[in-house]
Amino acid sequence: MRSLTKLMAVTAVAALAVTGCGRADDTSTSGSGSSASGGSGSGGFAGDSLIGVSLPQKTSENWVLAEQLFKDDLGKAGFKADVQFANGGVGEQQNQIQSMVTKGAKVIVIGAIDGAQLGTQVKAAKDAGATVIAYDRLIKNTDAVDYYVAYDNFKVGVLQGNALLEGMAAKKPSGPYNIELFAGSPDDANAQVFFDGAMSVLKPKIDDGTLKVTSGQTAFNQAVTQGWKAENAQKRMDTLLSASYSSAALDGVLSPNDTLARAIITSVKAAGKPVPVVTGQDSEVESVKSIMAGEQYSTINKDTRNLVAETIKMVQALQKGEKPTVNDDKSYNNGVKVVPANLLVPVIVTKANAKEAYANDPTLSKLTQ
Repeated sequence: MRSLTKLMAVTAVAALAVTGCGRADDTSTSGSGSSASGGSGSGGFAGDSLIGVSLPQKTSENWVLAEQLFKDDLGKAGFKADVQFANGGVGEQQNQIQSMVTKGAKVIVIGAIDGAQLGTQVKAAKDAGATVIAYDRLIKNTDAVDYYVAYDNFKVGVLQGNALLEGMAAKKPSGPYNIELFAGSPDDANAQVFFDGAMSVLKPKIDDGTLKVTSGQTAFNQAVTQGWKAENAQKRMDTLLSASYSSAALDGVLSPNDTLARAIITSVKAAGKPVPVVTGQDSEVESVKSIMAGEQYSTINKDTRNLVAETIKMVQALQKGEKPTVNDDKSYNNGVKVVPANLLVPVIVTKANAKEAYANDPTLSKLTQ
């Protein structure tokens, strides 16, 4: 069983089975598992019922895309859609969810800002007869969440850790290598999962001396980036460079997403130092451009269109009185229960495979020619 803070290492790297971040059309990586028990799945509800979708702040392109996809595709499926962003923070998201409950939403899909602070609201949803689906980020410490739909976030970290090692080895065949570690926002349940996945690959190399974290900052709470904000990552990188790299070379940086990766690269350039191998996630346009220009080394291919499509399939199953199909009913323990999960497969993207990875993406394919 995988908890949020202690996860079993993943040993296999995903094949190139999914294309495009937030954009491609292949959903074959999910939906083939068994129907798990737990949550609503009997009785059904009217086909034109209200479906609530509560999303966090607009911190990356994939969230903006998800908003439009949910509005469009829930409508096409016959539902009434109430899709909202909580740009004002946790309190705003709590109020939005409560409002969706009051309006009679039959399913509430939640991309949590802070998955530990929504217990009261999701309990109210359950008490009102709604089904709660945690979208992309697990909702923690409550038995009132029914399903979880996401990319396999531990595997994302594994892919990032492997990419960091491979990218540095391509530049310098043998170590030791000087690296620094960055993590996402501590209020995002995924941030620890990404970090743990990466450290399952990197820690053995730190222990045997292949990798040296020159700053000594190897713990998650030392590496976090509050709010996933680029300016916070850039400031920390500025500090690390001045404190630990006046003479030492920096070979690589573990960055959990593209926004932070670009901020890290900006800091390194401003310091007049060579750009190290830097990982990322989300296949943001500017980062794909950076990868093709030979600066950012890698990103992760997570298709928001696939993720939204799978979520709507789950809603449609519930509407028919069926249990949604999930493919993992053992791994995601939120602290109170194991939440049945529908997990999609992430894919690493570097300059070497970008053309293939984004071949079906109308936007990113143009950047890889």
